Amino acid sequence: MKPQVCILGGHQTDFARVWSREGQDISDMVREATRAALEDAGVDAAQVESIHVGNAFGELQRQQGHLGSMVAQVVPELWGRPAMRHEGACASGSLAILTAMAEIEAGRYDCVLVLGVEEQKNLPGDEASRIQNSAAWQGRENIDCRFMWPAVFGRLAQEYDERHGLDRRHLNAIAELNYANARRNPRAQTRRWQFGPGAFSEDDEKNPVIEPGVRRQDCAQITDGACAVLLASPRRAAELGLDAERLPRILGWGHRNAGLRLLDKLERSRGQDYVFPEVRATIQDAFRRAGLPGVDALDGIETHDCFTSTEYMAIDHYGLTPPGQGWRAVEDGSIAPGGRCPVNMSGGLIGGGHPVGATGVRMLLDAARQVTGVAGGMQIDGAQRIGTLNIGGSCATVASFVVGRA
Repeated sequence: MKPQVCILGGHQTDFARVWSREGQDISDMVREATRAALEDAGVDAAQVESIHVGNAFGELQRQQGHLGSMVAQVVPELWGRPAMRHEGACASGSLAILTAMAEIEAGRYDCVLVLGVEEQKNLPGDEASRIQNSAAWQGRENIDCRFMWPAVFGRLAQEYDERHGLDRRHLNAIAELNYANARRNPRAQTRRWQFGPGAFSEDDEKNPVIEPGVRRQDCAQITDGACAVLLASPRRAAELGLDAERLPRILGWGHRNAGLRLLDKLERSRGQDYVFPEVRATIQDAFRRAGLPGVDALDGIETHDCFTSTEYMAIDHYGLTPPGQGWRAVEDGSIAPGGRCPVNMSGGLIGGGHPVGATGVRMLLDAARQVTGVAGGMQIDGAQRIGTLNIGGSCATVASFVVGRA
C-alpha cells in the first residue's frame, strides 16, 4: 500500500483583495502564498525538493506563462528546485496536488510545495469571463449564448429539470447558504457583502437572469488569489520533528476526464442514474482508496459550486441523496452547518471566491484545517474526514480527495 501523503501546513491569500489596485500582480500572490505556507508548515525553503503550480489562464489574463519558474523568481531560496505548471481549467490546482502526491508516493521526493494561483481582477469582468471560455471547446459547444459558463451550467439545471424535475427555489437556497457560510470565513471574497430582500428570489430586477437557467446569485465570483500547501511523506514529517500521526493526510483520491463538450456528456449519460458518471466514479475512487464505504463516513464536503447547479449535481453524485433528489438535502438541512454533512463551510466558490488555479488547493487546505480543528468560525464539530470535489470545464476534468488523520 502506498504511503499516505501528509499535509504539513499552508496559506490562502485574502480572496477579497484586488491586487492590481495595489500595484501588484500574480507574482506578488505567488510570493505571499509561498512564504506564508512555509512559515505555517514550519518548513525551511531548503527542505523543499519539488514545486508544482496550478494555473489556468495566466497567459491570457496577464500575458504571463512559465509560472513554475515564477516561484523561484520571487522566493530566491527555492532557486534550483525542479518545478512545473499544470493546467486543467478550474481543476488545475488539483492536478498539481495529484502530481506532487505521485512524486512522494514514488519516493522521488519527500517534501513538495504545491501552489495554486490566478489573477482575474486586472481586467474588466466581461473580458475575464470571455477568457475563461477557453476551457470549453471553442466554437463547437453548440450553445448560443453571451456568457459560456453561465449558459453551460444553466443547461445543466435544465437537464435536471427534464430528467427529475427541479424547483429553482432549491438553487436559490444553495446560493443563500454559501453566502451565509462565507460571512464566517475571514478570507472569503464576499464576507462583507450585504443582500437585500429578494436577492435570492426569481425577481428579475433583484436577481437578474444571466443566461437561461442561471441568475446572478447562482454564479461564483471573478477572483484574485493564491493558496499553497506543503506536502510530505510521513517519514519526512517525522524527520522534521512533527507528529505524523496527528497531521492531516490525503487518505484517498480520484481523478478522471471526459471530453470537452457539455452536450456530448449529457447525451452519453442518458438513461443512466447520474448526469455525469465520471464525476460519480471519481468520488467513488476517492472513497475506495481511503477505505471508506461512502459519504456517510464523511463529516463534511468542500465542493465545486461554480454555479448553484454544480453543487446541486454534487449532492446526489456524492450520494447524499438518490439521483435527482438533491432537493431533499437542501430542504432537510443536511448540507447546512450542523447538518448531516455540511457542504462548503468556507462559502465555496460562490461565497468564498474562485481564483481558478487556486481553488483545488484551497479546498484541500480547508479540509486539512477542518480535521485538525483549526477552521475557526467555519469549524465542523468533531470533523475527522472531509471530502473535496474539484471540476474543470463542464466536468471534463474531475478530481476528488478525502482528507483525514492516519
